Parts: sequence; structure tokens; C-alpha cells
Amino acid sequence: MTTSGVAPIEPINIGQLSIQYLIDGTATGGMGVFELTVAPGSQVPPPHSHTRNEECVYVLEGLLRYSVDGVMRDLAPGEWMFTPRGSVHHFSNPHNDTARALIVLTPDIGVQYFRDVGAIVNTGGPPDRSKLINVMSRYGLVPALPSQ
Repeated sequence: MTTSGVAPIEPINIGQLSIQYLIDGTATGGMGVFELTVAPGSQVPPPHSHTRNEECVYVLEGLLRYSVDGVMRDLAPGEWMFTPRGSVHHFSNPHNDTARALIVLTPDIGVQYFRDVGAIVNTGGPPDRSKLINVMSRYGLVPALPSQ
């Protein structure tokens, strides 16, 4: 139990990604916070934007490649980037070591989003793109159009 009296949320694994929710803000419509662990070379979500949320990434360990509206940086521990609502963003880990970061979403997208994505991705084989896009759209995420 945490000091708030709520049992901790079990980590969610999506392929090689791990999401450990620390604050699930969906009950209050407030801020959500989770730890994201990204193994080197992990399959990651496609570039996308949020119609309902702002996002901030703060790196705890390793290097995390992060881009917002085409500005790409390799973030080291203590470095961060902010993603305004509607901005296209993306992350990856092309480096040799695992990266860990805190992600803050306002308002929170919720732990259920990641469970829904995991149910599609973790079935083995390539994920069903139409099912992924359907889940993303239900939570206000919009895949970016491929660049020309």
C-alpha cells in the first residue's frame, strides 16, 4: 500500500517497453505520472500527437532519443522535453544501455490505455495496425502522417 492507501499498479509490459504507473490521474482528471523503461532497440510507438494531453519526459537513466515537432535530442539523466497538446512527438533508444524516464501527462491518459495497447502488441507477431489506431483514437492520440 502507498501512503494514499491505494495499492501500487502492476507494471505493464508492451513488447520490450515497461510502464510503471506512479500516479493514475484518470480518477480525478488530473496529472498522471509513470516510469517508462526502454531497452536498447525497442519497438516504440509511431510518432503521434495528443488531442487532450500535454506531456513532459524527464530522463532518470541512460539516454533517450526524444523529438517534438521535428526537434530531436538525446536526453541524458536530468534532461527533459515538453510536448504541448497537438505537437507530434516520438521516442526511441538507439543506444547501448537501457533508458528510464519519468513521464508526466496532464490530464492523464490513464493506465488502461497501456493495458489496451499491450493486449494488441503482446499477442506475438506484428501488431494489427488498425486495432492499434483504433485504441489510440479512443484515447485522443493521433498517429502522425508519414513525411513526404
